[in-house]
Amino acid sequence: MQKTSARLLALLSLLQTRRDWPGALLAERLDISPRTVRRDVDRLRELGYPVVAVKGPDGGYRLDAGAELPPLLFDDEQAVALAVALQTAVTSGAGIEEAAARALATVRQVMPARLRYRVDTLRVTAVEPPGRPRVDGGVLAAVGAAVRAREVLRFGYRDATRRVEPHHLVTWGGRWYLVAWDLDRDDWRTFRADRIVPRVPTGPRFAPRELPADDVAAFVTERFRGGADDWPCRGEVVLDLPAGEVSPFAPDGVVEALGPDRCRLVLGSWSWTGLAAAVGRFDAAVEVVGPAELRDAFARLARRYADAAGVAP
Repeated sequence: MQKTSARLLALLSLLQTRRDWPGALLAERLDISPRTVRRDVDRLRELGYPVVAVKGPDGGYRLDAGAELPPLLFDDEQAVALAVALQTAVTSGAGIEEAAARALATVRQVMPARLRYRVDTLRVTAVEPPGRPRVDGGVLAAVGAAVRAREVLRFGYRDATRRVEPHHLVTWGGRWYLVAWDLDRDDWRTFRADRIVPRVPTGPRFAPRELPADDVAAFVTERFRGGADDWPCRGEVVLDLPAGEVSPFAPDGVVEALGPDRCRLVLGSWSWTGLAAAVGRFDAAVEVVGPAELRDAFARLARRYADAAGVAP
């Protein structure tokens, strides 16, 4: 059995991860008896942590918020996770680098020497992708508050005012997006957060709708991979390049490895010519799988490029 101090830390860590914990489940997770759980809960209360008993068939415990809550304790895994998250905040696109650095310094000061050493040895160099738009933290906070409160959100977007029922904030390809039901277009839409200018006040509360997908991750993945309903033109090619070299430059496509030096790419675009041009940027041999419209688009581009070069096609 763990020492009492280590067991209390583990118990406190579990209580912080969910609202209610059945006593039997806590005992199972900590590999101790329900009686020992009750004793450890009493010890946490003596230390000032507001652990309350939850009534019910199984009984349980809850860590309530309190103005005089003692400093939070971190186990080794939590300390490492916190250090990594704060040091890589630069790659989030949320414009919170300075705040994250201050937060890491503040948390580090209250950590015991052992954990402080682990954090200090875990130095991560996070490189922000060049040219990626930044999102103001205030915009994310305003949009996130509307999502949580289920209130209609009004915002400026590309010189127009939009009214939406905000559903979720997500990140994709290093950018922040709002998934929402567009009240004026009567359909689901995704909006880039760096282009959102929130308007106040927010609108009335609404009952959340069901996404046309299993979850928000599946919905966003389908939208940005260019599903059949999203792109008017969609084609398939085989490239003489490794899949790992193609994937970073085809974030809205589907890449499948066919061997160490070949891959299949399924991509969508607004026109067949645009799709052929997008595939042509890869410096490699191309085999068009289909459809015929994509093959014809390559032929048109070949003639156009030959004319530009002043040679016979």
